[in-house]
Amino acid sequence: MTTETLTSPRTGLDTAAPEARAGRRGWAALAVLMLPVLLVSVDNTVLSFALPSIAIDLTPSSIEQLWIIDAYPLVLASLLVTMGTLGDRFGRRRMLLIGATGFAVISAAAAFAPTAAALIAARAAMGVFGAMLMPSTLSLLRSIFTDRAQRRLAIAVWAAMFSAGSALGPIVGGLLLEHFAWGAVFLMAAPVLLPLLVLAPLLVPESRDPNPGRIDALSIVLSLATMVPIVYAIKEFAVEGFAGVAPILFAAGVAFGVLFVRRQRRLETPMLDMALFRRGSFSGAIVVNLLSVIALVGFLFFVAQHLQLIVGLSPLNAGLALLPGLVAMIVSGLVVVPIAARVSPRILIPGALAFSVGGYLVVAAVASDGSLAVLIAAFVALGIGIGMAETVSNELILSSAPPEKAGAASAVSETAYELGAVLGTAILGGILAAMYRAHLVLPAGVSADAAHAARETLAGAVAASRSQGPVLGAQLRDAAAHAFDAGVGVTALIGAGLVVVAAVVAAMTLRGSRASAGSR
Repeated sequence: MTTETLTSPRTGLDTAAPEARAGRRGWAALAVLMLPVLLVSVDNTVLSFALPSIAIDLTPSSIEQLWIIDAYPLVLASLLVTMGTLGDRFGRRRMLLIGATGFAVISAAAAFAPTAAALIAARAAMGVFGAMLMPSTLSLLRSIFTDRAQRRLAIAVWAAMFSAGSALGPIVGGLLLEHFAWGAVFLMAAPVLLPLLVLAPLLVPESRDPNPGRIDALSIVLSLATMVPIVYAIKEFAVEGFAGVAPILFAAGVAFGVLFVRRQRRLETPMLDMALFRRGSFSGAIVVNLLSVIALVGFLFFVAQHLQLIVGLSPLNAGLALLPGLVAMIVSGLVVVPIAARVSPRILIPGALAFSVGGYLVVAAVASDGSLAVLIAAFVALGIGIGMAETVSNELILSSAPPEKAGAASAVSETAYELGAVLGTAILGGILAAMYRAHLVLPAGVSADAAHAARETLAGAVAASRSQGPVLGAQLRDAAAHAFDAGVGVTALIGAGLVVVAAVVAAMTLRGSRASAGSR
């Protein structure tokens, strides 16, 4: 399906000439495309629940245990732009089917990994095929739904399914691990992706760039040389700070990034069109996506610990406690669709993000004595703002790019999401860890080993308290909880500041027009 690309003189956005609205086949195709979205989003959160069982069975070292978690997102984030561009060239549906096949096969192999090294290798391979899935699903929506009003609703459903997967991850993980071995969290890929492999060739039309040009191998190498060290440096910074190799890796990634950008500007048919970033609607929406995800992941990072280690909820019950906020995120992303057709995004997104700022400020105000109900209400407010902002910004990203570059544009959006997830833990998690250590006052009589564990993390303090006797153990837990909540108060203010920055960026850069009923 091709469209004539026009440019709105009022907004500067690429818009499509009016075409027939998608019918039942298009909406059936959307349902099929939601299967890999659901799977990948569940996979982002479910593994952490299986890690204790994996540690008992495979006995990984502490470094191997980190790599079991990190191998997948590191490879995924590094390859998104490459895979999105290859999808533009060779066919987005083709990349989707290759990615689904590979992801299902490797997931099955991961379920029976005999060693930690084998599981790490499988997780890295899953990242390769996962990078084929996500840009393909979002970019195919651009070709299936040429009518902008329909496309906005389709993207809202896409974002809602991603949020639903994040909500289901802890619940699915808890249920599976209560009845099956840890490999079950990997085996669930097969029943989800098999219907996709059968139905996608029947319902999802192929789409590609009609004039892709030649493949530039050096651009692919430079993109990997940019993303791998930057993503890895961010993860290392969260653990080692500036004392480790993170600054060197980050500097190397930036240097390769400069070379990548220079090469793209010289090529007649670049791998990634740098002109896209000169459009305020595109670059502004990317920044909104990035900062929104940082705020969301950072919030989940400290709330999950508070619910489990201070309130005392089980992982399953902690996941259930977060459901209202995730449901609010899903519903708000759908409700905003008709509103976005009438209100400019430079007004709508800042207004939506005001809810998220309010949620963070509530946490900052009552961090030391906030009840479970208050935390749930704060997360609902955060979810309303993020849900609305993500739907509108993702639609702007796709609409700002020419249809033939939808894969690359989707990949940039997905890369912002993955980097935001990493940065949310690294920045807000790192600040929280530093504030926790600064506020921790250990009670007299705590053993040296327990004191060392308590200074590292809240979880370490809770674990160490069990060996200190009932009275001293309770004092240690109370001291750790007080220090953690003090750190949450400061971290929440910084999180609110990031959301304010996202709102300001939206107000200053987004120039999307109000969509009418027709295609734009």
